[in-house]
Amino acid sequence: MALYEHVFLARQDISAQQVDALVEQYKGVIEANGGKVGRIENWGLKSLTYRIKKNRKAHYALMDIDAPAAAIQEMERQMRISEDVLRYMTIAVEKHEEGPSAMMQKRDRDDRPRRDGDDRGPRRDFGDRGPRPPREGGFGDREDRPRRPREDRV
Repeated sequence: MALYEHVFLARQDISAQQVDALVEQYKGVIEANGGKVGRIENWGLKSLTYRIKKNRKAHYALMDIDAPAAAIQEMERQMRISEDVLRYMTIAVEKHEEGPSAMMQKRDRDDRPRRDGDDRGPRRDFGDRGPRPPREGGFGDREDRPRRPREDRV
């Protein structure tokens, strides 16, 4: 049997219990066709990058599956029929990851750079610098610019 990671997106207007029921339904399909479902993760309701079937959000769910190809085909066939499933994707993998997926790992808030600039050290005070010196080589004033003759202007 082959190893798969399967992610599906369910409609935003169904409840978390209904999403769990969908997961159990598809788990039953896999097991009825001779497969096993390992890790199951519910990633919750997340915003979509673009609308899918008039939905701006979707419930995400991940399943690690060890099953024959026929079991995966039957599960995907039933997902195509279901109105509650917006999208799904099944990927064959060499081995399943141990521990939580990247979506479930919480990033430590101290690892990210701070917005207020505290990680750059103290701010320097330049004080009053006075007026800016004129630029060299450019046209500082309008009177110094070359002008085209009146007849060339449009």
